[in-house]
Amino acid sequence: MSKFVALLLFLWLTNVAAWGHGPSYVQEACSVTRYRDLCVRSLASFSSSAKRSPSKWARAGVSVTLSEVKEAARYLVKVKTSGSMRGRNGAALSDCMECFQDAVDNLHMSLGLLRKLTGNDFDTQMSNLLTWMSAALTDQDTCLDGFDGQKGGQAVKKVQDRVRRVTYFTSNALALANKLASAGEPA
Repeated sequence: MSKFVALLLFLWLTNVAAWGHGPSYVQEACSVTRYRDLCVRSLASFSSSAKRSPSKWARAGVSVTLSEVKEAARYLVKVKTSGSMRGRNGAALSDCMECFQDAVDNLHMSLGLLRKLTGNDFDTQMSNLLTWMSAALTDQDTCLDGFDGQKGGQAVKKVQDRVRRVTYFTSNALALANKLASAGEPA
């Protein structure tokens, strides 16, 4: 047996052992998300600190999403500076970059709110959080809409794939924020 196959077998057995003893905290938290596997993979490291706290899971989801959105925004800038997209695709890319800046701003506001969440004005805070998270997702969808019906080969496909992946993270974070709002507690 090769070292690679042995490593894969070890990792698989480790996962079976770790997840075979009932639901883990991360699986429980991610049960409300649309992209569960992505949620579990991206948030597993928060399991021991977040446990069953909806606010900590929401904060973790937004934090990871913000990192992913920033990384995608850097990718968009790189594509723009490469000059590989011109005409309609270049215009769509410029619009997309603007949408991503808006998404970053909305996610920053969301994370800031989650860091100072209080019980005093919880409903208003949740309303703001869900508005900002929904706006971030809308910004990303708007970016994708700009490329609808466009031909551009691999460059456009790569941008679409990158943006689509980020929408999955944002969707999951929004679901975790909704779970927090439903829980009705800032703890």
